[in-house]
Amino acid sequence: MPNDTDLLLKVGVDRLVAGDNQQALKLLLQLLKLAPNEKEGLYYLAQAYHLNGDDELALKTIRKSLKVDPDNASVWQKYGEYLCNSGDNEEALRWLFKAQKADPTLERIDFDIGAASFNDMDLPNAVKYTSKAAEIQPNNLKALMVLASAEVKLSQWQDAEAVFERILAIKKDDTYALLELGHCSLEMKEFQSAASTLEYLLHLDPTQVQAHFYLSKAYARLGRTEEAKHEASLHNLMMEQTSFAPSKGKEERDKAIWDQARQLLAGHRESEALELLQKNAQGASASSARPYVFLAALYFTEGNIEEASRNLKRAQEIDPRVEGAHTYEGLIALRDGNLDKAEDDLQAELKLDPNYQLALAELGEVRYRQGNWSEAADQLARSKTVVPRLLYLLCDSYFRIGKISEADLTAESLAAYGRNDPEVVQGLIDLLNRNGQGELAQRLSVNLKP
Repeated sequence: MPNDTDLLLKVGVDRLVAGDNQQALKLLLQLLKLAPNEKEGLYYLAQAYHLNGDDELALKTIRKSLKVDPDNASVWQKYGEYLCNSGDNEEALRWLFKAQKADPTLERIDFDIGAASFNDMDLPNAVKYTSKAAEIQPNNLKALMVLASAEVKLSQWQDAEAVFERILAIKKDDTYALLELGHCSLEMKEFQSAASTLEYLLHLDPTQVQAHFYLSKAYARLGRTEEAKHEASLHNLMMEQTSFAPSKGKEERDKAIWDQARQLLAGHRESEALELLQKNAQGASASSARPYVFLAALYFTEGNIEEASRNLKRAQEIDPRVEGAHTYEGLIALRDGNLDKAEDDLQAELKLDPNYQLALAELGEVRYRQGNWSEAADQLARSKTVVPRLLYLLCDSYFRIGKISEADLTAESLAAYGRNDPEVVQGLIDLLNRNGQGELAQRLSVNLKP
């Protein structure tokens, strides 16, 4: 009959395999309280931490596993994988090659060595080992992606093209594969093929900034000069905007945290939401006051102005210079139509940080509501915003001051970032038609169809 530790291990691993990482963590931690040196418990706990996105704890736990199970090739492999995730590729490769030598049949070992080699910029070995991994598992998208990326860096365009085509046969419309397939065609001077691929990609996702750059080059080589200039201008505009935006990985992590905090607030568990935000506050702007601003922002987006104001007041009691507090006070004033107070609050934020993006953008909105189109355009353009609502104000401001080419480019940027919101799209189409830009309205309307 199984004892408690056996049962906890079995159920914990079952939960891990089922994708229930939180429950797996809970069960495996409970197991290790009873048996701190349980080999398999440590191994699978490390995996649970990794799958839960906490690679620091995964690495710490697999080191414990290595101490209690020093001769296990699977543990060596997993240690190498987590070292690679931490950026220590040289040490990772040492453990991965050691694991491979002890047991060449280890699952994923070729891929792990290939990925660590790629990160270490040993591109020939990255190609060698990911090729082997893809031979063993022809549908292994991770191996194919690393293989193709290594071949691109080696300028092996034809080989890379073939791998990207394999990827697209498995995962139709993969945006990275389409982008790099267009890139490969461009480098091989297959300009019409490159243009067709990149046009299709931008129809799927017009926010693919690099695709505009490659398409500009393809059009230029095809003699389509005006279209090439247009794509180059759009690329430059979107590059400026994205240079101020958070990375996709950070954006996804932040969204997950905010969604979780929003759920806690919906359940009237504010203290737990605050604790979550405090735990995840990072960077130079992090302070004990900052999570209260985040909490206020969440309340504001839910329309709970009283609670938003209460938390902004608390944030400023802790730190009068806390980032973002004056901006959200300005947003509350804007919501109430009090433009004078909104301006005072936003100027107070900009006095602390003249480049605070949201404050710049919202000051642009104040100017827009005041009918000062020229200053509205200046402020909104300076903010490098990608918020569809604010891009609409910028586009309209440009039209009102006669900057038609800037308005058209902003309209395309707005169409890209607001493409999933039918109300935004329709508002843009109406704006273009009112300003005599029917041809652009028609083109964007066609491109934005699902």
